[in-house]
Amino acid sequence: MMATAPAPEYLNDHRGNRKAIFEMPLSYEAARLGMAFHEAGHAVVALAYGVHVVRSEVIAWTENNGWALTGNTAYEARHTQPWHFAAQCAAGQVAHVQYLMAYGLWTPERALACTADHDREQAIDILAQFGYRLAHGHVPAGGKSWGMVRGMARRKVSHLWWEIRTVAHAMDENTVLTGDEIAALTGLVNPPLKRGAA
Repeated sequence: MMATAPAPEYLNDHRGNRKAIFEMPLSYEAARLGMAFHEAGHAVVALAYGVHVVRSEVIAWTENNGWALTGNTAYEARHTQPWHFAAQCAAGQVAHVQYLMAYGLWTPERALACTADHDREQAIDILAQFGYRLAHGHVPAGGKSWGMVRGMARRKVSHLWWEIRTVAHAMDENTVLTGDEIAALTGLVNPPLKRGAA
């Protein structure tokens, strides 16, 4: 575990605002594995949709005589189908909640602590830049709701559960995995990094 908090880019969302903090009523070990499932959900679903994954990691540090956790999955998503990008954003929270259910840890409070509004807001903002309408709480004309995107992610996470579980346990043990290591663990392809304009 790190002694101090990580750099702000790991604690802030894509807009530069501090990500929401939630109490996870679990032991450190169980909460860390849950964060590994969250990041593995992003990474594995990204690979399945043809996104180049650079790395995925769990980040832990001591804070206020306790511990804190976050994670990060770095990828290059240029030329990715927009709804696939959005589903990859939703896959972290979906995999995190699925972990709680699969391991007999689910409670309403723990499921709420899996909330990742920063992933949703990033998907909404990125898709808007390209003229796609994604909304929270309703279906916009010609677009999709976040609930619809979470449904896409839930199907993909269920289909890829073995791969996500494999990656999560490896990440929990090793802290950081490269995209190529994730591909080797899962049999999925980490496509070459695409160069050029989006």
